[in-house]
Amino acid sequence: MKATAAHSGEEMYMEYCAVCHGKTGKGDGPAASELKTAPTDLSVLAKNNGGKYPSAHVAAVLRFGTPVPAHGTSDMPIWGRVLGTSSATGTDGAEMHLRIHNLTEYIESLQVK
Repeated sequence: MKATAAHSGEEMYMEYCAVCHGKTGKGDGPAASELKTAPTDLSVLAKNNGGKYPSAHVAAVLRFGTPVPAHGTSDMPIWGRVLGTSSATGTDGAEMHLRIHNLTEYIESLQVK
């Protein structure tokens, strides 16, 4: 995976997430039909959480992964090397947090009104 600018949540989303979750987060990306488990509809996270966007949960999933079969193992989601801290990728802790913060905010912008 190529690295994207840490400051651009939208760029990261389009590079790492849209292939499965779709451009608008509805779970209809081009690779969605190839997965064993349908991707989560990210556009209704707030709606399904009493109207409040679960930013801490989203950030935790991005940082630590989740036991969702479509993402691979929890320690190796498809985007894990990009969002994690790694001397091999040159990503430090501050950049990792910036990436997760900006991607979390971008996903929040996809919420249905």
